[in-house]
Amino acid sequence: MQQLQEILTRIQEGESRLFRQTMGRFATGVTVITTMDEDSVHGMTANAFCSVSLEPPLVLIAVGKRTRMHGLLVQSRRYAVSILSKDQEELARHFAGRSQEGLQVPFVWYQGYPLIEGAITFVTCRVIDMHPAGDHMLYIGQVEHLSFAEEQAPLLFYSGKYL
Repeated sequence: MQQLQEILTRIQEGESRLFRQTMGRFATGVTVITTMDEDSVHGMTANAFCSVSLEPPLVLIAVGKRTRMHGLLVQSRRYAVSILSKDQEELARHFAGRSQEGLQVPFVWYQGYPLIEGAITFVTCRVIDMHPAGDHMLYIGQVEHLSFAEEQAPLLFYSGKYL
């Protein structure tokens, strides 16, 4: 019985790896999701971001249930999305958990929301709904403010690499 369980675990791990490799063939933009924890900013890099509705304007982010961000979003019920420019890979790596020595994160503020300076797009949201989805939680946000910069190229993520 234990041998069967070990085989099933290996298959599941292999499927998880295959799933990640397959889904990684879809090129995405790179965002930093930010929220506030009392007086400090917390952020994470994410490519699971999409628009949901025009009327009303809604966007969705997917956040792992085991992350600190998940707990903070349940409390704050607010988040901002900064879509990074091609020149902001260092920030993407930093917020993905790979601290960059000596990096000073350039925040700008809009009505209490922390945004990444130099990003090509800003969206601020109030959480209006949450849906569990496997090991993630989907946060649907009502857009409160948005803006974008003209003529900047986005940072892309494809097959495990920044482009």
